[in-house]
Amino acid sequence: MASRVNTSFTLIPKQKCRRSNHHSSYFCNTLDSDPQLLSTLGNFKVLPLEILHIILRYLSVKDIGMLSMVSKTVSQHIINYISTSSGSRRLLLQNFHDLDLPGTKEETALLEHYRALGLLFKRCTLLLPTKERLKYIHKILSEVSCFKFSGCSVPLQCLGLSCYGMFLQTLTAGWDELECHRVYNFLCELTNLSRKMQTVVCNKPGSARKLELRVRLFCRNVLLDHWTHRSDSAFWLTRILKPWPMVNQARLLYIIFGPTSPQDGQVIWQEMIEGPTDESSLKGLANAIKLLYDTGAKGWTADDVISLVDELSVVPREWLLENNARLLILSGNNICFTFMASKAVNGRAVELARLVVFLALVCEKELYCMDWTVRMMQKVCKVFSTAAERKSFLQSIANAFACVTMEMLQPVMSGDRDDDDRGFLNLFHLLHAQANFHKEVLYLTMNAISS
Repeated sequence: MASRVNTSFTLIPKQKCRRSNHHSSYFCNTLDSDPQLLSTLGNFKVLPLEILHIILRYLSVKDIGMLSMVSKTVSQHIINYISTSSGSRRLLLQNFHDLDLPGTKEETALLEHYRALGLLFKRCTLLLPTKERLKYIHKILSEVSCFKFSGCSVPLQCLGLSCYGMFLQTLTAGWDELECHRVYNFLCELTNLSRKMQTVVCNKPGSARKLELRVRLFCRNVLLDHWTHRSDSAFWLTRILKPWPMVNQARLLYIIFGPTSPQDGQVIWQEMIEGPTDESSLKGLANAIKLLYDTGAKGWTADDVISLVDELSVVPREWLLENNARLLILSGNNICFTFMASKAVNGRAVELARLVVFLALVCEKELYCMDWTVRMMQKVCKVFSTAAERKSFLQSIANAFACVTMEMLQPVMSGDRDDDDRGFLNLFHLLHAQANFHKEVLYLTMNAISS
């Protein structure tokens, strides 16, 4: 006896796809109006829609992504499944706050889930124009409050924006610059990001601390941190910075990459002003500067990057020269030399001489090779056009060592000592730096004579 199809189910080729969720209307209409598409289902055409959804529940996100490539019709059925309440609940995981420590297996698994989900959406929406893709994806993801700019009440303990960033990175990987421009503009319009950035860069530093934190987290977690190729990171950082004047670019760079409090994650504006800082406080800024300089990012010249570094050193006020020197060392040889050469060309030899002193001091404190500072000085000397200018520069370095020594000695002699003897230790390191610096100069001179 021939088996009969259970008519209690909805047969795919017989009836229209009815979904209360309006997200899937475009896909259902396309499917119903094109009988040729139905034929691409093969043996699946007699499979009830409910059974297909049950099958999809047993597949991993990666497997569903592979299945979506079988045909356009199958892809549209998967989109319809994603648009259902059961599909969205299963695929849009939201356990962003249940993770004990960063870097755990649970965090890694959640990020990988959204990487796979980004690839699934990339494949399912492949035939749509960029604008339509973004609108559809936004409608699906808008159900997740932690994906919104200010959607989470505990952003520092939330993995939501990182998952959103992983999703977007996978979705847009390989897109051309024009499409990525549209993505950035879409996100700016969606979150009112430009207006929020204007608020934090134009007002007094620290006057909107919570908004500064939100801007930092969104830019880092959504736009910048998940790219594997540096050129991609440079592209998105350029989109963030370039609409603003140089002074605002420096302020925004500090907000996104500058030092933050370990307690509340807010930007520490006085870190570079009140005393010497450590490498960890400057590493993010240095990496961002290298990113723009080394990748040859479109829209950035070497002069632009050096001007940005110069502007950064007075955010929010003029930095301690030791912190400036440490930033230059962390930024790499090319940026350090170009920055120093710019000062030499512009007749700022005395200022440059003091910078050399603090480069030597940082090398002494961090146990870097003092030979590096001497060779950098030697390289900068060649920028000066005459022997008289070079001699004057070297004399300025000797004078700068003497002046900085006296500046550090004065509070020690007056008895105005810190609880941790920071001033005395600075003087101690400076005297050793001066001795090692001149030792390397003598070695260099002896080698020149012997050769």
